[in-house]
Amino acid sequence: MQCQQHRQPELVEGSLPVFVFPTELVFYADEQSSHKQVLTLYNPYEFALKFKVLCTAPNKYTVVDATGAVKPQCCVDIVIRHRDVRACHYGVYDKFRLQVSEQSQRKALGRKEVTATLRPSASQEPPSPRTQDEERRIKEQFADSEFFEQTAFQTESRPVAGGPSLLTVLLGLVCMAVLMLPTLGEQESTVPVYLHLSVNKKLVAAYVLGLLTMVILRT
Repeated sequence: MQCQQHRQPELVEGSLPVFVFPTELVFYADEQSSHKQVLTLYNPYEFALKFKVLCTAPNKYTVVDATGAVKPQCCVDIVIRHRDVRACHYGVYDKFRLQVSEQSQRKALGRKEVTATLRPSASQEPPSPRTQDEERRIKEQFADSEFFEQTAFQTESRPVAGGPSLLTVLLGLVCMAVLMLPTLGEQESTVPVYLHLSVNKKLVAAYVLGLLTMVILRT
C-alpha cells in the first residue's frame, strides 16, 4: 500500500497573515518621548521571513532597519521616529506597510498596514474609539495612496564599523618612523645625533603602535 505524500500548499501572494503590534502609532508634539515608537513584527511560522517597511510619507520619519529578516517563531522590533512635528501635520494620517516574504522568494506573501498620526498633546485628547465618520475618512484618504520604498526614508541604520581614521594611520606611521631611528649611543650611523632616541622613547612608540594596531584590526 502506497503512502500518499502530503504536500504543503504553495502560499498565494498576499495571503499570509502578518502579525504586528501595535496597529496604530500616535505621536504627540509636546512629548519628546513619544516621537520614538516601536513596531514589533512577530513570525509564528516554521520558516524565516524577510520584511520591508514602506510608507506613504517617508520624509516625515526615520526608520531603523527598514528591511531585515525574522527567524522562525521569533520577533523583531522596528524603531520609527517622527522627525517633523510641525503644527501643519497635526491630525494627518500616514500609513506604514509591513511587507513580508520568504527569504528564498521575491513575491510578497503578506502585508499589514499600520496608521500613524501626530497630535498636539496627549492631555488635550483623551483616548477614545474612532467614530464611523473618522474611519470612513481615513479609508477614503488611503484609497489611492502610494507607498514608497525604504530607500526614500531618512533611514537610520545601526552604526557600521568603517576603516581606520586618517589620524590613526598617520600616528601609526610616526611610531614606525620612531622605531626605525637609531638608538641613543649607536656610533656607526649616518643619522644626526639629535635624531638618536633613547630606549624608553622607543618603548613608548612600540606600545602606542601596538594599541593602534588593535584599534585598526577591530574597525
